[in-house]
Amino acid sequence: MKKIVLVLLFCSAVSFAQQDAQFTQYMHNTININPAYAGSRGVMSVFGLYRTQWVGLDGAPETGTLSLNTPVNNNVGLGFSVINDKIGPTNETNFAVDFSYSIPTSATTKLSFGIKGSANIFNLDPNKLNPEDQGDPQFSDFKNKFSPNVGAGVYYHSDRGYIGLSVPNFIETNRYDDNETAIFKEQINYYLIAGYVFNLDRYEMIKFKPAVLAKMIEGSPLQVDASANFMYNDKFVLGVSYRWSAALSAMAGFQVTKSMYIGYAYDRETTKLNNYNSGSHEIFLRFEFLNNYSRITSPRFF
Repeated sequence: MKKIVLVLLFCSAVSFAQQDAQFTQYMHNTININPAYAGSRGVMSVFGLYRTQWVGLDGAPETGTLSLNTPVNNNVGLGFSVINDKIGPTNETNFAVDFSYSIPTSATTKLSFGIKGSANIFNLDPNKLNPEDQGDPQFSDFKNKFSPNVGAGVYYHSDRGYIGLSVPNFIETNRYDDNETAIFKEQINYYLIAGYVFNLDRYEMIKFKPAVLAKMIEGSPLQVDASANFMYNDKFVLGVSYRWSAALSAMAGFQVTKSMYIGYAYDRETTKLNNYNSGSHEIFLRFEFLNNYSRITSPRFF
């Protein structure tokens, strides 16, 4: 059966708990989960990504994100991002502004602190629910539901590696029906992200970067993504990623110019869900405004 409503039977006895949007190429999209990342690349960076998950399932997640982050000076960074996430009858849009402040800890490393202010707009289309639920009054008041939030993060980084801890949303937001049953709940997501770039030859033609992302949500299993990417001649990237007990992914990227990078990922479920979809696709484009004073002297993995 390929038809599915991923909001799982919006009825009075079931609650819907929100998790942040999921990305396979998280190492290129850190600004969405950690505000301390803002400005860390040393240039103005514009990033756009589109993800379609579990192709073939009706109501499967579709996510689009657009972000910009830039250093203001040697210590301050700013960022702005928009994420739109569609799952079944729900449509969420999140707007966020990021501020970071960095402290040099050595000649090559910095410790950055960040805060995030965000606004979430949640919509539920009752016409996309099961026919027996479409007339239920508890689903009629979920249009343009607004909820503000605030988050924070720390990010220790150099041109070779990084480690970060973050909580993008500190405030849990609950929506209730007349029976005080939670229908929509925005939960706290905790993130740990880390990675390092190794040179595999003395000419620095081949680089290797393992990376990991761990996400913890109360009441849900710990989610761990581990990836391994190889870059050749600062141009071509190939890699694999494994989402623990969930999916196996292949990744590829190409540095089109010094300013432009394009990446693609394909996920295949390792669970029984694999029998009901043809995989997930994710593509992104990053453009950076370089100048003679830009800190980036060669393409980076992150």
